[in-house]
Amino acid sequence: MLKAVIVVLMLAVIVSLFSGLFFLIKDGGKTNRVVNSLAVRVTLSVLLLAVILVALWQGALTLNPTP
Repeated sequence: MLKAVIVVLMLAVIVSLFSGLFFLIKDGGKTNRVVNSLAVRVTLSVLLLAVILVALWQGALTLNPTP
């Protein structure tokens, strides 16, 4: 379940990235949609980082051991 949440958040960040690109090309930077897309992307990235750090702290995720 945790890995599914991480994948969904990563996909949401990628969708936000491409929507910002679309808004930049379509609007030419004249509206605030690019800035809003950036804000959404930053928020999703911070949330993704927080989920990963909490999962590591609780032991739900483990780091890959060195060979």
